[in-house]
Amino acid sequence: MPGPKDLDPSSSPRALLGAELRHARERKGLSQEELGRRLFVSGSFIGQLEAGTRRMQPEFARMLDEVLETDGFFTRNCKAAARSKYPEHFAEVAEVEVQATAIRQYTPLLIPGLLQTPAYARAVNRGYDPTTPEETIEEWVENRMARARVLDHPTKPLFWVVLDEAALRRTVGGRAVMAEALRHIAGLAGRNRVIMQVLPLSAGAHTAMEGALRLMDFADAPPLVYLEGVRTGRLEDDPGTVAQLRFVFDLLVASALSQEESLALIEALAEDYTHEEHP
Repeated sequence: MPGPKDLDPSSSPRALLGAELRHARERKGLSQEELGRRLFVSGSFIGQLEAGTRRMQPEFARMLDEVLETDGFFTRNCKAAARSKYPEHFAEVAEVEVQATAIRQYTPLLIPGLLQTPAYARAVNRGYDPTTPEETIEEWVENRMARARVLDHPTKPLFWVVLDEAALRRTVGGRAVMAEALRHIAGLAGRNRVIMQVLPLSAGAHTAMEGALRLMDFADAPPLVYLEGVRTGRLEDDPGTVAQLRFVFDLLVASALSQEESLALIEALAEDYTHEEHP
């Protein structure tokens, strides 16, 4: 189990809760595993709370106050740590991905958020909710572009994405939007900022046909995997589940085109969207 992270309690409400949780646990003489057993969770989950990579939910805060005898501290303060500009099912992922040292992602139906252009993101969000006011859509797009700035660093985090060819051939927002979106991805790959592979339609049946997945590694906390569905999502920290889904991603990589072949396909599709009748 990785050691606890040295946190600056003033940096964020979540960091404050993590630092206080570690202090209260050590005051009780409990290890992360021992506290986890009392609360029917894993020791790695306790470690993630202390490291600030997991969000503390109100019911869990109440249980911590009871077990650690903290006089309601966690119950009072977890609401501040839980405030987010993202949908509830995605908020925790958006907050922890900026701490990840590596992100490995497979998306079967659309270009992932970290690689989207504003126009593509606008079309996706409008498709999600056709009746949402325009100003709300623009706010969502702005939030998604803010997330994408995690890739502004020249090397961190490692971002390895497997894109399904079906997502590249789905015309989201029109041909001009798709051409721009694919050129943006090609630019990132060409600058060696992302490892990008395409899972071709010719691969046939594969190991992740039932949905998208995202694996995240951290310097001083256990890895997480995020599984996403229609307006739902969940984080998993069980080591066996994470290992199994890491193997799923490895199989996808083995079935995908090489980086050079993938880049060539994306550039060709961008040209098709720009100049020719798209097959």
